[in-house]
Amino acid sequence: MIGGIGPNELMIILAIIALLFGASKIPELARNLGRAKTEYKKGELEGELEIQKMREEFKDKDLSRDRLEYIARTLDIDPVGKTDEELRKEISIKLGVE
Repeated sequence: MIGGIGPNELMIILAIIALLFGASKIPELARNLGRAKTEYKKGELEGELEIQKMREEFKDKDLSRDRLEYIARTLDIDPVGKTDEELRKEISIKLGVE
């Protein structure tokens, strides 16, 4: 089973794809799907690297207010009305940094 899809369902999906796009288009669709997966993985890795970079930067205690707000917004934290210390606490929780 692949993600809750059994072999029967998979065969039905493949048959529908063949009917919609034609058998000659299936290899092209598979290539495009492979490229899309590669781009997704690349984006995922870039996101992980950006978070790691933020973690390293966050360990520096001398961050400006602007940089704290940028990191907070990047992590979907609303910085409005919060002290630097409150922002640091919320950011450290989101980043998993002690």
